[in-house]
Amino acid sequence: MNKLLSGRRVLVVEDEMLVLIMIEDMLADLGCESVTAAANVNQALAAIDSQIFDIAMLDMNLNGNNSYAVAEVLGARGVPFVFSTGYSGHDVRDGYRDQPVLKKPFTDKELVEILTRLLSR
Repeated sequence: MNKLLSGRRVLVVEDEMLVLIMIEDMLADLGCESVTAAANVNQALAAIDSQIFDIAMLDMNLNGNNSYAVAEVLGARGVPFVFSTGYSGHDVRDGYRDQPVLKKPFTDKELVEILTRLLSR
């Protein structure tokens, strides 16, 4: 369990079920209170409209679509987020180049490090 992550509400936008399950397990082990999963942009935006999140993880490639619309709404609401990708991460759009990118596959240590850094800002 991680003190800074304990009790946090996390939005995970991920279209690959096995990756999502792995992330949910990691976040639960870290003490996060709730993890809401969204497999696409529409599900993510609906979740943001109906819930309050402390932090979010956004897969950059959602079945051929990007997650920038979700990033815009989270940014406007002041919710810190990290992009995740199985690619290089060098294709981040202007305006988001300062956002952290977590390269898949990642370890629980890398996940903790990046999420605690975001929450400490």
